[in-house]
Amino acid sequence: MGKDIIVLDALTYEYRKEDEEQPVKALDGVSLSVAEGSFTAVLGKNGSGKSTLAKNINALLLPSGGAVYVDGFNTADEAHVWEIRQRAGMVFQNPDNQLVSAIVEDDVAFGPENLGVATEEIKLRIERSLKSVGMYEFRKKGPHMLSGGQKQRVAIAGVIAMRPKCVIFDEPTAMLDPKGREEVMDVIRMLHGEGVTIVLITHFMEEAVHADRVVILDDGRVALDGTPEEVFLEMEAIREMALDAPLVVELADRLRRRGWDVPPVIKMEEMVEYLCR
Repeated sequence: MGKDIIVLDALTYEYRKEDEEQPVKALDGVSLSVAEGSFTAVLGKNGSGKSTLAKNINALLLPSGGAVYVDGFNTADEAHVWEIRQRAGMVFQNPDNQLVSAIVEDDVAFGPENLGVATEEIKLRIERSLKSVGMYEFRKKGPHMLSGGQKQRVAIAGVIAMRPKCVIFDEPTAMLDPKGREEVMDVIRMLHGEGVTIVLITHFMEEAVHADRVVILDDGRVALDGTPEEVFLEMEAIREMALDAPLVVELADRLRRRGWDVPPVIKMEEMVEYLCR
């Protein structure tokens, strides 16, 4: 792992509801550091602050208290917004909200064009980005002709065409069917394998087992933080937060309670290997 590319220093974010006088704290003093090249999954029930955290990293929201640093730049410094968003790209839950052009390759070109990248370099980036997500053959099609998973892969191509050091995925599979979810997770794992820092906001526990680190938010605070093996062994704490553990972890916990000496498995293949032994 490299240096810390993202640093959250006592990050607090407040917003006001129309019918309430007192502000609501979506994030309450969150301090985290994300190492360059790492894969961090952020979990939590609805309203825990996950998406607010993601938008603060990308400077779409600015802290009410504390600070956020991306590659050394303070997100509150308006002079560096473009540098921040070039380094920390963001993929949203609904790809339709991120696709802006009528042709796939034009959509991928949009970001680099706004960064002032030379035309020939943009052409190379379009080709490389679409090939990396398996969508190059669709480059002349309209996004409206694609499936949900394909649209999300085009949205990811548009982000990686800007060559970010980090990509923040804000529940990118929430609106997809199982096939689309697997397509997007394959791309996320591929990007991580190439050295891109990944921050994955998700409510699917099975997606989090692929991360190096799992952070669980509860009521705007960090409740658990560690490797997937460490976090998912905290079954009681996870249940108290009204979250479900991955199926394999749940099965292992039930077997342990029945006297089996099950190791801390978090993936299906690990469980199969243990049971076969």
